[in-house]
Amino acid sequence: MDRRTFVKAASLSALSAPVLARAASPAIKPLRLGVIGAGSRGQEVMRQFLHLPGISIRAVCDIYPPRQAEVDRLAASSVPFYPSHEALLARNDLDAILIASPLACHAQHTLAAIRTGLPIYGEKAMAFQPDECQIVASELLRAKTLYQVGHQYRYASWARESFRRIAAGQIGRPTHIYAYWHRNGDWRRPVPTPDPDGRLERLINWRLYRDTSGGLVTELGSHHIDMANAIFGELPTSVLGTSSICRYHDGRTVGDNTLATFNYSQGRKLVFSSITDNAKDGNQLWVYGDQGSIQITMEDATVYYERGRTPPISPSGATVVQNGIVTGASYATEGEMPYRGQGERIPTQNREDSTLTAVRSFVEAIHGEHPIEADATVGFGSAIACAVAHRAVLAEEKLPIPLLQPVS
Repeated sequence: MDRRTFVKAASLSALSAPVLARAASPAIKPLRLGVIGAGSRGQEVMRQFLHLPGISIRAVCDIYPPRQAEVDRLAASSVPFYPSHEALLARNDLDAILIASPLACHAQHTLAAIRTGLPIYGEKAMAFQPDECQIVASELLRAKTLYQVGHQYRYASWARESFRRIAAGQIGRPTHIYAYWHRNGDWRRPVPTPDPDGRLERLINWRLYRDTSGGLVTELGSHHIDMANAIFGELPTSVLGTSSICRYHDGRTVGDNTLATFNYSQGRKLVFSSITDNAKDGNQLWVYGDQGSIQITMEDATVYYERGRTPPISPSGATVVQNGIVTGASYATEGEMPYRGQGERIPTQNREDSTLTAVRSFVEAIHGEHPIEADATVGFGSAIACAVAHRAVLAEEKLPIPLLQPVS
């Protein structure tokens, strides 16, 4: 299976489909949700699910007891709470599963949830290690599980309109994507004290340690990789990365900065940068084509068109006379500086939270209104790139990215 065939489901033509036109769907049928992982992201996704009519949180699993009171406050009810995901999955009153546990647990929890036959909304990335990505994607496809990965930004109305314009050729042929997620903060969560053996530190700050975290390239960059895969219509073939601990020398074992370059066919590239001691540029993705550029942020998108090329001041190698002295052709900045005119803000159908749009689409798919968009193949595409990139930035070398093996 070649890379273009593999990501056909994630093509720009599919992404530009007007799913937001269904945002005002009539009454949604009741749906009882079981949740594995009730940390910060899990609670945020639950909160968005609860914005939809008919959704209830029926049971939650988490190994950190204080999460129980937090979930009860969020759901405004007493929610059955389990320390074991097996106990939660044994219930017979669930309609769907949300998996928002730490990354290193995603494969185990997803494989267990597949056996229930229930639809699954899985937070990104699909799995942690490259072999886990292969196994989880294969099992999801073999079982024909209704699965959606939590790449919510591809559901944002302004991103979808950007994809439509790119597919229509409005910026020409896209060849380079530069993506940023810059923050000014140590990426650390507060830990209750005392914590003499460091157990709570590793439990709460799992994102800071290489045996449980994919680092910045996975925890943040997976969204940009997903969009680049869709825009280029294929998976990257390889990744070259680098990372270091530059600012926060606090015991973490993943970098506080990362730079990774993903290579696609025909010389196209995605460059991802993430730093944690300066918030300039924030979270944004720039798509560069030979006729224009599109900037996609967490809140909006803007398109810029290339100015027509200015003819050179004089032919290459010509001579000019300056103050009576014959010299080589002098350099002039005219035509070299970027176009500074106003960009065209891309109109959006609404400004709702992209996670809300994503979970609504998941619920609609459960009720048969349309297929899953960010499905198992999409999830594999970003997860395998992240898993290999995590190794590449730690080793500071170029590594190949494999395709999904055929499902037997």
